[in-house]
Order: sequence, then C-alpha cells, then structure tokens
Amino acid sequence: QVQLMESGGGLVQAGGSLNLSCVASGTGNIFINFMGWYRQASGRQRELVASITSSTSTIYRDSDKGRFTVSRDNADNTLYLQMTRLEPEDTAVYFCAAPLLRPPIWGQGTQVTVSS
Repeated sequence: QVQLMESGGGLVQAGGSLNLSCVASGTGNIFINFMGWYRQASGRQRELVASITSSTSTIYRDSDKGRFTVSRDNADNTLYLQMTRLEPEDTAVYFCAAPLLRPPIWGQGTQVTVSS
C-alpha cells in the first residue's frame, strides 16, 4: 500500500537548479525513518545521491556536498532534493526510496536531464 511518487524532474541547462519532491502515501501507521534519493544513469548502476533520517541526519556523496541538499517534512511525508550547479554528469533517473522497509519501497523515478 505504501507508494512513493517523485516529481520535479525535467530538462535544465548546466549550472542550473532543479528541485525534486517525493510524496509518500499509504503509509498508515508505518513511520519511515530512513529515506533517500538514488539515481541511475543509462548504462550505469544505481547509486545513492543523498539520504536523511527522521532526525535529519544526512548523508551525501562527497562530490555532491555543497550542491545538493536533502530535506524532509515528516508532517506531510514529503522528501525533497534541492539540486544546484547541475552538471551533465548528473543526468539520470532519480528515485526516492525507503530501502530499509521490508519489502523496500521505490518510486517510479523522475528523469533529470542536464544539457551542456
């Protein structure tokens, strides 16, 4: 019943910004402590972009620190990813996920394309 729905992807020029959102629905009495953003570029493996706990502890890729900011609103079960100074290498399908749930829950993904 738990579903994650991403939004905010699109086409942006290099150096630009993009904000992604992920709404969790159907959670019932399930509180998702750990959530994260992942991405998968064509021909590459899925990788972690950023994660956050309910206590707002965050994890970022070293290369993304200072460019990406992950946040969450526990009241409305929404996860956010603010991306700035985007580069063509950031082009990928971005997924939000609750990977520690059993079974793990993944969104369908939103395409982010950064043009040079």
